[in-house]
Amino acid sequence: MMWIALFIVLVIAAGSTVLRWSTRWGSTPEERSGAMPGDEYLADGPRTRVAMTRAISIEAPPEEVWPWIAQLGRGAGWYSVDWLDNGRRDSARHIVSWIPEPIPGDATAIGYLRHVDPGRALAWWVDGVRFAGSRARLVSSYILTPEARGTRLVSRMSADTSGPTARFALLVFRVIDSIMARRQLLGIRERVEVGEDRHAESAAAETGARDQYQLYEVI
Repeated sequence: MMWIALFIVLVIAAGSTVLRWSTRWGSTPEERSGAMPGDEYLADGPRTRVAMTRAISIEAPPEEVWPWIAQLGRGAGWYSVDWLDNGRRDSARHIVSWIPEPIPGDATAIGYLRHVDPGRALAWWVDGVRFAGSRARLVSSYILTPEARGTRLVSRMSADTSGPTARFALLVFRVIDSIMARRQLLGIRERVEVGEDRHAESAAAETGARDQYQLYEVI
C-alpha cells in the first residue's frame, strides 16, 4: 500500500508540474504579470479562476502576423489539433479571401469580439456557458508587439467558474486548453514563416465554402 500511495503522489506531482509549465508555456514573468485586453472582464466574478499566458516569437513583422490572428476562429479554423477541435478539417494555411476584418460585436465559436486594436490586439468574451456541471466565463486575448527579429505574440486564456463542480471544471479546462493553446501558437508561427509559395498553393484550393476550414459549433 505504501508503494501505491507513493506512486500516486509522484503522478500527481508530475502532473501538476507539467500543467504549470503548459499554462505558462513560452512566456516570461513580465508577460504573465502584464496587463492584457479583457483582463477586466472577470473582475466581478467568483474567485475560482485561472489566467494562462503563453507566448512565442515569430520571424515576421506584426503586420504580417495580424491577419492570421484576425481570421482565427472566423472561418479559418484554429491552427491547433484539427482532428480534436476542428472536426478533422484542416485549418487554413493562407489568408482566407472572404473573411472580413474583425469588428467589435462579431460572434463566433469563441464568443463575442469585445475588444479590437487593429494590427495589435483582440479579446474574445464568453459571458456564461455550462461546462462540466458549472457555469464558466471565458476571455481569450492576443497581443502583438514588435521585437528585434520580428514579432512577439502573447496569448492569454482566462476563465472563472461557479457551481458545485467549479474547481473540477476549471481543472478540466486547464488541461484541455494546455493541449490546444501551445499547438495553436506553433501553428500560427508555422503558417506565417512558411513562405509565399506555400500560401499561394493553399489559396488555390479555396472553394469559398464557409465550412471548408472550420467546423462551426455554437457556445
